[in-house]
Amino acid sequence: MSMFTTLLFRIKEVKGTDAHTILIGHDIAPSFIKTFARRGRSLIHQVADEKTKDNESLRLKVIAVTGASVSQNTKRNLRNALVEETKKAITEGKFDDVMQDAIYGRLSARIFNRLKQITKMRRVEVRKSERTEVFK
Repeated sequence: MSMFTTLLFRIKEVKGTDAHTILIGHDIAPSFIKTFARRGRSLIHQVADEKTKDNESLRLKVIAVTGASVSQNTKRNLRNALVEETKKAITEGKFDDVMQDAIYGRLSARIFNRLKQITKMRRVEVRKSERTEVFK
């Protein structure tokens, strides 16, 4: 987790001077994301919606940066692998575990290792996560 990361919480209840919260997501500063975009590199933005093991709806927004410009065919293959790996990570874990992996970069590393088998990769980041809530 870096200084560019913002964690988002929702207050569920207040007991005395304590506010009990739940994690609803995280966000990486747009200025940090912009540092990845350079000439001669391809950026792939992807969104994955899925339910975790404990039936929480989660949306992860991932950005992947290649080492050099790649063809549309390679982008498609990268995107498919990215979606597959992200959805697998969400469905196999509980909400708290998936969020920890996303925030601390373990999920990014897992996706990076899968994508680098396709082409030379520069970076993979989970730029945003959201607990998709239904308000009553």
